[in-house]
Amino acid sequence: MQLDVSQAKKPSILRRLGAFLYDLVLLVAVLMFANAIIVIPYEILTGHPIYDSFLPLTLMRLYLLGVIGAFYVYFWTHGGQTLGMRAWRLRVVGNDGGSVGLGTAIKRFVWSIVSLVPAGLGLWWSLFNREGLAWHDRKSNTRLVMLAKNA
Repeated sequence: MQLDVSQAKKPSILRRLGAFLYDLVLLVAVLMFANAIIVIPYEILTGHPIYDSFLPLTLMRLYLLGVIGAFYVYFWTHGGQTLGMRAWRLRVVGNDGGSVGLGTAIKRFVWSIVSLVPAGLGLWWSLFNREGLAWHDRKSNTRLVMLAKNA
């Protein structure tokens, strides 16, 4: 589905944060499950907590980061909306208004991390950007658009 991004309404930062908080509820459940399927077998097999050693802990953190990435990339490439984005009527689209492909979604996720690390500075940037784009929007050639209310 192609959207006319020049006519699309730009979401406020509060709407972006609202969608993120909704997603966080589902994401915590997904991370708890992902954590359990690794930690429980590891601790049964080794007899030691996974969090006692540097290497297993580091690998676990990278695995959970991958789970978070898979969560967002899946939803962005399958309809352009996470659950929170659907509730807040937001959609990720390419700059041309088309759907987001796998490579673009991965690029958006990586830049989202960079954007959020310095106290969310990349996200706050959308307040000052004329087009309402955050760093990760600009770097991945994507944008968030607001969808019209369904009657």
